[in-house]
Amino acid sequence: MANQLDKLLGHWLPQRDAQQWVLATIINTEGSSYRKAGAMMMINDLGQYFGMLSGGCLESDIMRQARRCWDNAQNRIVKYDMREEEDLAWQLGIGCGGMVEILLQPVSQANDYLHLHTLYGLLQNNQAGTYVQRIDQAKPYNQLSEALTQDALKNSGIQQIDNERYFSQTIRSAYFLAIFGAGVDARPVVAMAAALGWQVLLLDPRSGYAREGYFNDAQHIIRQPFEELSQARWLQQIDAALVLTHNIKLDAQALSLLQHSAASYVGLLGPLHRTERVLAHARLSKQHLHYPLANPVGLRLGGELPESIALSMVSEVHAFLEKTDAQSISRIVKP
Repeated sequence: MANQLDKLLGHWLPQRDAQQWVLATIINTEGSSYRKAGAMMMINDLGQYFGMLSGGCLESDIMRQARRCWDNAQNRIVKYDMREEEDLAWQLGIGCGGMVEILLQPVSQANDYLHLHTLYGLLQNNQAGTYVQRIDQAKPYNQLSEALTQDALKNSGIQQIDNERYFSQTIRSAYFLAIFGAGVDARPVVAMAAALGWQVLLLDPRSGYAREGYFNDAQHIIRQPFEELSQARWLQQIDAALVLTHNIKLDAQALSLLQHSAASYVGLLGPLHRTERVLAHARLSKQHLHYPLANPVGLRLGGELPESIALSMVSEVHAFLEKTDAQSISRIVKP
């Protein structure tokens, strides 16, 4: 199950009045933890939960604690500390060795669903918002602002205002990846990106490509010629693109189209000498591209099967968007 917030809210929204619900949010961590501050999970009175706040070791106790929110319609704050031998976390067998503090909040019509329905609408429209939760064990008081300011981005996390604690974070929609080329080798790329909870747009104007049943994980499939798409709204919404058509002319058209996009990463499949031909066909030069071009695309992971190549490409996109160096955490891997 994807853990992206828009997916969790998509499960909740149709059933928001059919069951009792609790929003669980990690508001603070110290030391090692499975997920960091800002991670969320939705829980209902049928014993179902959507999303994860740990590797599975905390969820059953979080659900037990959540029931108290339904009893008094108030928040509850729980803390699990693996550093303290007397803490419940030791009994639960948590292996991360850190502390996790979680805010549990009842979600109901009486508290305007904590503005989660409005937040879901923003995410569905590829917009972002600043979500603020008051940290106490009284009735919930949450705020949502659609105006993103530098102060809001800078002040994410726990803040103290007039003797009250608040947790603030900027919430944006899942990453949006456009994949140009719907051949067989694009199937694992689409599947992996979708498994990460990303929005996936697949484009290929050729008949016989993007075949029905082969790309069920893609949210959108476009079969129009690329040169007809320069005014498409999604161009200003995508975060990254992969160009995999295996066709010089189509690759060139894709790179030209992406000149009008908001993509901060574009990956092109193929060796450097082929890229020169693609750019020449598009009448473009690397110096005049409006985006950084990753070519050859992907991380050096080894393997030659489509699944290995897909993993290499999606991993590089992930590392770029998350602004990480894609190095081994343990440094055990050596060339």
